[in-house]
Amino acid sequence: MAYVIDKDACTNCGACASECPVSAISEGNGFHVINPDVCIDCGACESVCPADAISAG
Repeated sequence: MAYVIDKDACTNCGACASECPVSAISEGNGFHVINPDVCIDCGACESVCPADAISAG
């Protein structure tokens, strides 16, 4: 199951997007989103999120 970003907790810093090896993360409207069809469930994004906004979906 793909990782998800809590849009209310996301600070839109972009740390997760630069860490994603498959470019599954893009900028939404004031927060980042993860495309579940591209996410490979590696968890790299979760470990770099300073707001703890990312979790396994």
